[in-house]
Amino acid sequence: MMQSSKRSPPLCFWRQRVRQSLPAAAQGKPIEIWVQDEARVGQQGTLTWVWSKKGSRPRAPRDRRYDWAYIFGAACPARGTSAALVLPHSDSHAFNLHLAEISKAVAPGAHAAILIDGAGYHGAGDLRLPDNLTLIRLPPYSPELNSAENIWAYLRQNQLANSVFETYADIVGACCNAWNFFAQDHAAVTSITTREWMKVTL
Repeated sequence: MMQSSKRSPPLCFWRQRVRQSLPAAAQGKPIEIWVQDEARVGQQGTLTWVWSKKGSRPRAPRDRRYDWAYIFGAACPARGTSAALVLPHSDSHAFNLHLAEISKAVAPGAHAAILIDGAGYHGAGDLRLPDNLTLIRLPPYSPELNSAENIWAYLRQNQLANSVFETYADIVGACCNAWNFFAQDHAAVTSITTREWMKVTL
């Protein structure tokens, strides 16, 4: 569904990066690779392509208000599974809540390496990292390395674009419906978030 980046690093890079990042307690356990990211969804929404008669100029709704919610999303391509929360703020407290949600979705007895970007609160001092997770920060200025970015493009194209939300509750409902649309299609989860360089053997 989504094309992978042409600048993907070699397998050996990620194999070494994951190995060096894992704690001693993870040794000998199955390792899952997860991707994680956040997206803001709100009344100043996204416009996208629509089908229309050649030569016409189709209309699309556009809101002028400013209310937002944030989808904290993560996916494990190998298992086609995911974990998400819709929250009012994007900060270290919200990130802690999402880490706890991801921790519950990791297979029993496994350890998850979570690929994250360089958002400031991803390294905040008040993070509470569950024992079955390890955070692996991606290089700066390289959003193409995080396939979670492709989830947002997919949801905006198929669920969230060209919409007007009357209330904050409407925004939250639309976010939940959009994520469930994605999460319940396990083949889509795998297709959208898989990258060859993420298939590491540890």
